Amino acid sequence: MNHLESAFNVKNAFWRYLLMFALILIAANTLGAIPLILSLLVRSGSDAAVFSKYAANPNDYSIIGLSPNAGFLIILFPFIAGLIAFIILVKPLNHRTLKTTINGTKKIRWNRFFISAAVWIILSGLYLFFNLKIDPANFTLNNKTDSLIILSIISILFIPFQAALEEILFRGYLMQGFAALVKNRWFPVIMTSILFGLLHGLNPEVKEFGFFTMMPQYIVFGLIFGIITILDDGIEAAMGAHAANNIFLCIMVTSESSALQTPAIYAQYNIHPWIEFTALLVTGIIFISVLKFIFKWDTFPLLFKKIRVGLNTPSRFAGSP
Repeated sequence: MNHLESAFNVKNAFWRYLLMFALILIAANTLGAIPLILSLLVRSGSDAAVFSKYAANPNDYSIIGLSPNAGFLIILFPFIAGLIAFIILVKPLNHRTLKTTINGTKKIRWNRFFISAAVWIILSGLYLFFNLKIDPANFTLNNKTDSLIILSIISILFIPFQAALEEILFRGYLMQGFAALVKNRWFPVIMTSILFGLLHGLNPEVKEFGFFTMMPQYIVFGLIFGIITILDDGIEAAMGAHAANNIFLCIMVTSESSALQTPAIYAQYNIHPWIEFTALLVTGIIFISVLKFIFKWDTFPLLFKKIRVGLNTPSRFAGSP
């Protein structure tokens, strides 16, 4: 095993993690916001009230003269800025590299990424097809124009950066940090899943359906990605599934409460959060089982196997300067 154990010989003082998160948030909300700010400034030349109009309806990019696809691209820029900040900071702050944060080694297993993404896309497609068949009145054809080509290109090229940042932070960076603290595998999975859920606490779905209705769904997503990270000894499969999930939703189906507003093929009128939660549980079990068969993972008790720290790999979570 390499992924969690690789963090034991690096700088793991708690303040380093807090500083990393703070600097990533600053980078995402300053450098990542530059395209949006420039668009607002350009538009303000012909509409002095554009700032107040946009603040009142931040999902309507026509206010600043942008198409839905251009607005979607602007939404993704903060994630790219945050990822760049992490890559620059992880070595001076924690004496790690990006690759060791991904799987504890010097090589990224891209086959894991693409196989996992393909399996998740197939399961998502089957679930959407099932919904279209049993409840067709809940969906309408939302977009059949050439803009779908542009949307698909943007989604495929840029969504992976968004997914990579979240997976590197939670299933990579933080999971390794928690492992160095407690020296087991299940605690990092649970803690990062809860934090992953809380990170999404400001999503539009939470405002629409309530915190305690949506939080279980976000946490289960985190648990699915955390479990496959442990079983696969790295985050490539989690990144692939995460990216595939978001790409599929951005291209195929949208709703008024979606966190990422896109001109997708279908628009869904009514969202049933607890039905979606149940479907996610079932999909997650099938997904993990399929990957277990493909990748020939060890048995699930690995999650509860205590991490053995060798004499040359001391944990310095609380004491390293």
